[in-house]
Parts: sequence; C-alpha cells; structure tokens
Amino acid sequence: MAEKQTAGRNMLGDLAPEFARLNDDVLFGEIWAREAELSARDRSLITISALFSAGQYEQLRYHIANGKKHGITKQEIVEVVTQLAFYCGWPKAWSTFPIIREVYESGDSSAPNGLSDIFPLGEKNDAYAQYFIGQSYLAPLTTQQVPTFNVTFEPGCRNNWHIHHASSNGGQMLICISGRGWYQEWGKEPRALKAGDVVNIPAGVKHWHGAAKDSWFQHLAIEVPGTDAHAEWCEPVTDEIYNAL
Repeated sequence: MAEKQTAGRNMLGDLAPEFARLNDDVLFGEIWAREAELSARDRSLITISALFSAGQYEQLRYHIANGKKHGITKQEIVEVVTQLAFYCGWPKAWSTFPIIREVYESGDSSAPNGLSDIFPLGEKNDAYAQYFIGQSYLAPLTTQQVPTFNVTFEPGCRNNWHIHHASSNGGQMLICISGRGWYQEWGKEPRALKAGDVVNIPAGVKHWHGAAKDSWFQHLAIEVPGTDAHAEWCEPVTDEIYNAL
C-alpha cells in the first residue's frame, strides 16, 4: 500500500488548498497509484526524464530520490541522464549528476520505502530471476570466510521453494534488516518477519522467503559453510499459498 501523500497540504494547504488537494489526492493518490498500467518505477523514470528536459532541478531532486525508493539504481539513473544529454542538452547533465551523487551517496534516507541505507541495494538479481516471482536485488557484501549477501525484495516478491543441501553442516541464516516479509518451511505454518528477526535454516529443509504484499523487505543471507554445499531450486510459491498469508 502506497504512503498517503501530504506534501501539498503541508506546504500549500493554507495558500492554495485546491492545488494541494489535486497534488496529494489526484496526482499522487490516483495517477501514481495506477500500478496496473505503469509501475511506480516506470512513472519515476518518465517523470525524471520530463523534469530533466525542462531543467526543473528542484523537482528533479525529489523525483530522483523518489525513483530510488522505487528501486531505480544509481547506475540506471546515470545511464538515463547520459542518454538524455544528447537530446535535451549537455549542460543539464552537468547540473543533474551532482544531484544524483547527493541522493545516492550522501546517506540520504531515500532507500526504497524506508529500507535501511546501511547496506547497498545492489543490482537487479537477474542471474537468479528465474527462481523469483517479482523483482529482487542482490548486493554481495563478502564472499570470503562466510559469504554474505544483502537481498532486497519489492512488495510481493518471493523466491521459489528451495533447499540448501550439504553432506555435513551447511544451511543458511537470514538476518532481517528492514521492511516486512515471510518465511515458510515445507509442511509448516508461515512466519511473519520484521527488522531484527533471525531465521536459522538447517541443511536439507525445503523453504521459501520473500516480502509481504504491501512492503519492501530486506535481509542478509548468510551461507553457512558445509561440505558439498549446494542449493536446489524447486517449484514457485503459488499465488494461492502467497495470497492466503
């Protein structure tokens, strides 16, 4: 569920109440909420491109931060600006890159929908996309000693049922950072997850994990060292199972 927009009323409610209402309830409450036609991420890219073309840098900064909330990576927005520079003006790119740097590198609190900025969002998890329903992002934190990854799920995103095999030791640990999500083992009731929760997954246990329908979700995935360790990916989590949560 999208946050209710109040910026118009907060800033202009006393001066232009009707404009504030249209801004909060129609533009953001209806147009931006029409996920069936275009995702919020797509709308952010369109809006950023339009504001860049018009040279509206004050609004541009807000919408670059908003795009970050909707999962647009720094590399993607840099590529968008590079492309637009040839069509809309080279000086505009020079004016926009410092805004991008500020939003993505200054500890700005605009991670997707309030997610933690402690660890990087990472890139789209394309290498494992076939094992996920919805969009996820992967940021390797370390591949030495105990491999650890920051995994981020968009609302509704979850991975397939899977098993971490090992002839001895092995398994996985999840440390939840922010947002809300779910974890379920085969044949057991699902477990709701929130920041601070820890899930210990022994080797050989069939399970899945992912975001709640209306919330981003982020956890550290820690690969427990084991002998002959490997993952087996199984069937997707059906809509019937997921929608019943």
